[in-house]
Amino acid sequence: MKLTSIDKLTDQIIGRKGTPERDVFEYDLRMDILGTVIKDARKRKKLTQNELGNLIGVQKSQISKLENNTKNFRIGTIIKALDALDAKVKLSVQLDTKEELILA
Repeated sequence: MKLTSIDKLTDQIIGRKGTPERDVFEYDLRMDILGTVIKDARKRKKLTQNELGNLIGVQKSQISKLENNTKNFRIGTIIKALDALDAKVKLSVQLDTKEELILA
């Protein structure tokens, strides 16, 4: 039986890195992971979606959408949610191959 790496399968099914299809796939995957992290942290804190929404000034439905990646969100909303959950946030922005900005 021939084995194929996950990277090769992803290239074949989704597209190679740098293609628009792959960029969309990777963005959606990161947002799904972020939503899961927020949901898990909220549950560990024993907060409802409504309670977290009240802490950051948004409706319960916004928290649900954030956790389930059903809408694009402003980075400020994401950071507020993570802050309310006592999560450390580190943001890394690479403008080109020589320069990286890290916000912590």
